[in-house]
Amino acid sequence: MTMSDFVFLFPGQGSQSVGMGKSLWSAYASVKELFTEASDMLRIDLAKLCFEGPESTLVQTENVQPAITLVNLAVLRVLRDEGIEPCATAGHSLGEYAALCAAGVLSVADTMRLVAIRGAAMKLAASRAPGGMSAVFGLDAEQLAAICQEAAGSGSVEIANHNSPKQVVLTGETTALQRAAELAKKSGAKLIIPLKVSGPWHSRFMATAAEEMRARLTACSLGAPTIPVVANAMAEVYADDPEQIREGLVQQLVRPVLWNRSMRLLLDQGHRNFLEVGPGKVLSGLMRDIDREAKVSNVQDVDTLAKLLALRSAPIAS
Repeated sequence: MTMSDFVFLFPGQGSQSVGMGKSLWSAYASVKELFTEASDMLRIDLAKLCFEGPESTLVQTENVQPAITLVNLAVLRVLRDEGIEPCATAGHSLGEYAALCAAGVLSVADTMRLVAIRGAAMKLAASRAPGGMSAVFGLDAEQLAAICQEAAGSGSVEIANHNSPKQVVLTGETTALQRAAELAKKSGAKLIIPLKVSGPWHSRFMATAAEEMRARLTACSLGAPTIPVVANAMAEVYADDPEQIREGLVQQLVRPVLWNRSMRLLLDQGHRNFLEVGPGKVLSGLMRDIDREAKVSNVQDVDTLAKLLALRSAPIAS
C-alpha cells in the first residue's frame, strides 16, 4: 500500500464531538488559518463551537454542518501538508461537500458557504415539520420499507440511510417514527437507536431546503472532478457535468443515502484501502460491516495522524 492508494471518506452529521479538531489546530498553522478564514467568513466562532461546544449547541444542524465540514477540511489540509492525496473520494450526506472540495469541484470558501446555507435551510424546513431519525439494526431495507407503509397511518416515515447490511436509518414525523420502531421491534430488530439530530433529514419534509440549495448551487461555479467522487444519493461516480453534481447535492436532501451501495461500487472497482477523514469512526465501522476484508483507517487528530504517518515509514514485507 502507498499513501496514494487511499479512498478518502468524509463523515457527516452524527460524527461530531466537543473538542473535535483541537489537537490539529494546536499543531498546524495551516489549520489555524483555515479556522480563522471560515469563522470570519461565516461570522461564527467555529473554534469555540468545535472545541468547547456545548454539545446542545453543537448538535443543532445550523451549527454542526459548518463545524463538521471545517474539521473534515482541516484534516484534509493536514494530510495534503504531509503529501497524502486521495485516489477517489466519497462523503456521507453532508460529507459529500468535503469530498467535492477534495476533488477540486468546490473551493474551500464555497464549500463552507454552501454547508452553512444548507444547515440554515434544513433548520427552517424542520421547524415546519418536526421529526427525527432512528437507526435500526437487524432488519433489511425491504422489511423496513414494509414497516414504514404499515406505520403510515401515524404519519410519514421513510428510509433515510442504507448504511450497511446491518444498519438502516429511518426518518420522519415523531409519532410515525415511534410507531415504526414498535413494529420493527416486533419484527425482530436487534437494536433501535434514536439519533441526535434536530429534524427528519433525507425525507420529503426537506423539499423546501432542497429548492433553496438548488438556487444556491446554480449560482455557484463548479470545477471538473480531478478524482472520482461517488454521489451517495445515486451510488454512482459523478461525471464531468456540473449540472449532474448540482442535482446530486439537491437530491441527497430528499432521497436516501445509498452508502452501502456506494461503498460496494468502490470495492467492485478494486479499491481496498479507505481512510476516514474527519471526526469520529462512524464510517470506519460501517465499512467493516460492508466488507471485513477492506482496510480502513481514520485520521481525526494528531494521534491518529501519527499512526498513519508511521505506516509510510514502515518497512515493506518481502
